Amino acid sequence: MENLTPKEIVAHLDRYVIGQNDAKRTIAVALRNRYRRMQLPEEMQRDVTPKNILMIGSTGVGKTEIARRLAHLMKLPFIKVEASKYTEVGFVGRDVESMIRDLAATALQLVREEESKRIENEIEAYVADKIVEKLLPPLPAGASEEKKADYEASYARMKERYEKGELDTLKIKVHMPLKPDLPEEGLSPQLIQVQESIVKVLGGGKKGPEKEVSVAEAKKILRTEASETLLDEESLKEKAKEKVEKGGIVFLDEIDKIAVSSDSHSRQDPSKEGVQRDLLPIVEGSTVATKLGRVKTDHILFIAAGAFHLSKPSDLIPELQGRFPLRVELESLSEETLYRILTEPKHSLVKQYQALLAVEGVSLQFEESSLKAVARYAYLANEKTEDIGARRLHTVMEKLLEEIAFEADEHRGETIVIDEATVRERIGDVVEDEDKTRYIL
Repeated sequence: MENLTPKEIVAHLDRYVIGQNDAKRTIAVALRNRYRRMQLPEEMQRDVTPKNILMIGSTGVGKTEIARRLAHLMKLPFIKVEASKYTEVGFVGRDVESMIRDLAATALQLVREEESKRIENEIEAYVADKIVEKLLPPLPAGASEEKKADYEASYARMKERYEKGELDTLKIKVHMPLKPDLPEEGLSPQLIQVQESIVKVLGGGKKGPEKEVSVAEAKKILRTEASETLLDEESLKEKAKEKVEKGGIVFLDEIDKIAVSSDSHSRQDPSKEGVQRDLLPIVEGSTVATKLGRVKTDHILFIAAGAFHLSKPSDLIPELQGRFPLRVELESLSEETLYRILTEPKHSLVKQYQALLAVEGVSLQFEESSLKAVARYAYLANEKTEDIGARRLHTVMEKLLEEIAFEADEHRGETIVIDEATVRERIGDVVEDEDKTRYIL
């Protein structure tokens, strides 16, 4: 996936995000440039820095979705953080370096899952052997050759039954996994090191208490044990560190909330300009202590986003503005775009509701005119009140299908058709009354 062309990246995004082609193209080129950089001589690689992106657009137009889908496609460590939750160093609250520690933790989890998948056969073999040994205790030392041959035959038969799932209901005793690690969120690197030292002293990594569970449950428990036994933790950390430094993506949302206009009286607010100054070294390239070791941020891609209703990008401090050279403005969603969002994505809202009600045996169908009406009412609601973009479709659809979803068990085996009249009846009055729209939709 790492060497997808920009056109292929945009084509993938088109399956999930409707419109916003400028933003898709910009971010696709930024990711492709990472691959191009890795093909350059090592000496030049150091000088080719990522071109960070500033996305400008109202809530619900697809800023986060574009970045998240891309990270998932490319299997890259990705975190979304809100700039407004950080405070300047010296004040109570989260410091900006914690976003890199969170990214490192995400990368470690990603690498662990990838490596576990790679050695899946070994993990399954480990689990099978452990369970069969529990059900068929080993022979005592000094057993005769005849006993050994019988044991091997019994072992093979038991293994065959295990693979067929015939043993799943039997009960065996297994050691529960012991997880003494506390989440590192919000802790400084020094505190994390102290925590890990205490865990080691108190016997971190030892097995937990023994518990009787079914073979089916034991499989899940022993898979965790198998992956911890078969995977080299230090090797995982090295790979995760490389993944962060070469492919990490930080999506910095609500960047406009820390912008301070020149006529503002809150320039000393610890969650504003001070945070911007603390962000600078992280974005331009520094070294942060994490569980993976010291991580360099020079080649992490930062994507900042904000609505900029009450402030402008130029209200950010000049040094920070310069660190986001690529700017892309996302369009507000039209009625036609809302209709496309409702129907075109791979797992569109319409398909989601149809699948949810199919669980109850109800076949849900929409006439095209009804979907056009949903898009129209969502657009009108955005116009009359706060524009929350595509998220308005969720509130409209929930209101439209509330009664059907509640009484679904009474309609098993039926086909329910939603027409334009139904939409008008359940949504029309609400949208036409601005007060109702404000409180209900």
